[in-house]
Amino acid sequence: MEQKYLIFDWGDTLMVDYKDQPGPMADWPHVDWIDGAQKAMEELYKDYYCVIGSNSGFSDSMLIKKAFERINGDHYFRKIFASKEIGYEKPDLRFFQFIIKELGIKPGNGIMIGNDYIKDICGGKDAGLFTIFLSTNKSATDFPKADRIIGSMAELPGVVRDIGYRV
Repeated sequence: MEQKYLIFDWGDTLMVDYKDQPGPMADWPHVDWIDGAQKAMEELYKDYYCVIGSNSGFSDSMLIKKAFERINGDHYFRKIFASKEIGYEKPDLRFFQFIIKELGIKPGNGIMIGNDYIKDICGGKDAGLFTIFLSTNKSATDFPKADRIIGSMAELPGVVRDIGYRV
């Protein structure tokens, strides 16, 4: 059986991005999971190769890992890809191509999961990934590059298993 890859955005997909906090998230006084994200990761990480692909702002991969350590979540992710180190930011196709090449993802074996339609979903879809858009806007429906839309991270494990990588 071929390895299946889940590529997660970081801020506001897995961890709350408190916009009023300066500097790296790892140094903020308080960090949190997005509602439902920890439970989703607990269900998914054993069966899927989970990585982070983030436009990381102040943070490199080590600082992202440090932020996850603060909420006991670093063990869910096998690799962390930060735009700061890659040299490209989402939605630049080269950002996704770098991750796909580094992981050796074959067509149909990767899913991009994120909360920013343009950066995460359009970029991921243009790179050939299946896409799951986290949108808390219940009336939002016009997202043609999103293969699936979820309203909370609690829905993610069921959607990933339902897809069954039939992409």
